[in-house]
Amino acid sequence: MTYVVTEDCIRCKYQDCVEVCPVDAFFEGENMLVISPEECIDCGVCEPECPAEAVLPDSLVDKRWVALNEKYSKIWPLVSQMGEVPDDADQFMGVADKFERYFSEAPGVGDG
Repeated sequence: MTYVVTEDCIRCKYQDCVEVCPVDAFFEGENMLVISPEECIDCGVCEPECPAEAVLPDSLVDKRWVALNEKYSKIWPLVSQMGEVPDDADQFMGVADKFERYFSEAPGVGDG
């Protein structure tokens, strides 16, 4: 089992999860984060830290989220410290169907 970031992160990207990750398993896109299944040690400390409840065990999510996390963790930059939270993050918490409307394949800044 590994943990993955789901649709609820899109346009929220709070990054509290990044701060507690002991192995630097998070990678940053323009408007969401993903977890590398190769780096994740399944400790679970990130899950309760996410205000948007976007981090879940892979066994509880649609497999498309597992594939998305795997794909983008290989091309987006590593993020190991909390960065800027989007100004409108609270407005997007709990919004449905964010992937189709807002997902961006563009990389974020990462630790750059």
